[in-house]
Amino acid sequence: MSGRQASLRDPSRVMRLARLGSMHQSRLSFMRILTRRIARENWKFTRTAFDLDELGTGCATYTVEGPERTYSMVAFGHDLPDEMRSDRVIAEAWDATFALFDGVPDETDVERLASNVPLQEAGRYSERELVVSRANRSSRLWEHVVAALAAGAQPDAEQLDAVGYLMRTTAVYGSGKFGAVDYSYIRNRPEFATPFQAEMLLVFLVRAFVLDLVEHVARCRGGGQAVALDRDTARKLGIGNATGLGMAPFIVNHAGLFNNWIAAREEAIRRVRSVPTATGAERALFLDRLKRSEVLVRDWRSGDPVQRAKVDRLQLDLQLIKARIDDGPTGENCPWDRLVEWSEAALSEEGQECLASLILEPYGTLVDELSEGMADPDDGDVRIDGSMSLAETCVLFREHYGWALEIDWTAPKETARAWYISEEKLEPRLGERHEEDIAEFEQPLSPGRDAARAYADLERWSPSESIAAFLLKHPEHRHVIRRAQMCRSAPYAEIHDNTIGAAMLPIDMMRAKLSFFGATHFDPKSDRWVRIRMYAGAPYPGDLDPGNCEDWVYPEQVA
Repeated sequence: MSGRQASLRDPSRVMRLARLGSMHQSRLSFMRILTRRIARENWKFTRTAFDLDELGTGCATYTVEGPERTYSMVAFGHDLPDEMRSDRVIAEAWDATFALFDGVPDETDVERLASNVPLQEAGRYSERELVVSRANRSSRLWEHVVAALAAGAQPDAEQLDAVGYLMRTTAVYGSGKFGAVDYSYIRNRPEFATPFQAEMLLVFLVRAFVLDLVEHVARCRGGGQAVALDRDTARKLGIGNATGLGMAPFIVNHAGLFNNWIAAREEAIRRVRSVPTATGAERALFLDRLKRSEVLVRDWRSGDPVQRAKVDRLQLDLQLIKARIDDGPTGENCPWDRLVEWSEAALSEEGQECLASLILEPYGTLVDELSEGMADPDDGDVRIDGSMSLAETCVLFREHYGWALEIDWTAPKETARAWYISEEKLEPRLGERHEEDIAEFEQPLSPGRDAARAYADLERWSPSESIAAFLLKHPEHRHVIRRAQMCRSAPYAEIHDNTIGAAMLPIDMMRAKLSFFGATHFDPKSDRWVRIRMYAGAPYPGDLDPGNCEDWVYPEQVA
């Protein structure tokens, strides 16, 4: 039976903050893209140095040999007093600091890195440093695991499951930060052509270092009676990450890039929805991932009441999906399209977006190639077409910013917030416009309001005039005119919501970006910062192969 070609989901539906804040990892998440490549190309991993004392202070080096190039992670362990351990970006010391080095460092390189990497922002870097990062030990879990292993016992499984990581990064900096090499220098390397692959590689290596470190400290303490961490237990542990407001504006400031991420995911969903029939094997694989998602969600713990309610509803949604699948015939015409249509009325947005990711699982041969188009070849450099008439421009604004033109921007609640850059750390912050004296420092992170302002001025001009003439008189509208013209070829570039309104939740913007990284177990500590897990369930470098490089994100079902 032949099927029909499904349509792409409309940006006005996809690009709402609540939906973006409900997205889940998928086959197109950057961690999974990387582990597939590592396994396919059989990268070689070696721990080439490990010079740390009984407290975990010292230096270690790990090398990664790919088909064409070798990279190294240089890790520094520090003896950090408990009172100095902080997830805040203003921290100045950490339990461990890291750099991903282009090539194999010699002794001079390691000495230079030892003088700079522990300083993070205050350090000086060269064109050989691709990524720098730092991490802190879990204050709840680290000592428990060390003490147990040192005594010859395994740590308490319940405590491990509750935290899920032994260390969490508080920043992973690439793409030219602090003088490190810019992404444009490495983007033509196949292994880094997809965004954030260098950053994901560093985190993958950090996880290996953390396991080596905790076992080393335990051996130093326990001597001959110390034992290694059970490997099945170790695989469950990821690297934690504490992320705050610094991440939220990214998807506004990199609209073309974010469009490519969303467009790849939406095209993948469209392709699978267009599949005429599902084979028994495809249906079985989907059901396997669905059941294992139930385990993943059951272990997703959050102290945030809003997130807890979303997780509870997601558990119900997964049961509803299973019941629906059990009732549906495999040979149904376009079964995935029908399942997605059903979900739009039956499930929460969290459930809908989880399902959208799950239906991709059986179809790697159909969707994995889309990862090749997720970078932005223009790197945000979009030239304004000055010859466009104002009549055409107004049509563009009504098409892509119609939602913004309906907002009353004079209402205080619609302009309640203002984004600005902190002087201390040069990081994005969000203030209350009507309560704080911050308006003069505001960053242009409200495309909706700016579009409404530009449209009001456009309407005062003759429709036959050109954009070039208009911008000579109104240069303040250049940035939003550029964004509007970009939407012609990048329909998912713009968030269709007010990013400065009182109801806006920055956590939605952070969650959207983190889902493309491949993060799981979102645990917001407020609407402005969140803890997550990265690589939880993944094989360690030496264990990664084509048989386990794909499904590691889904926990095994308990018999």
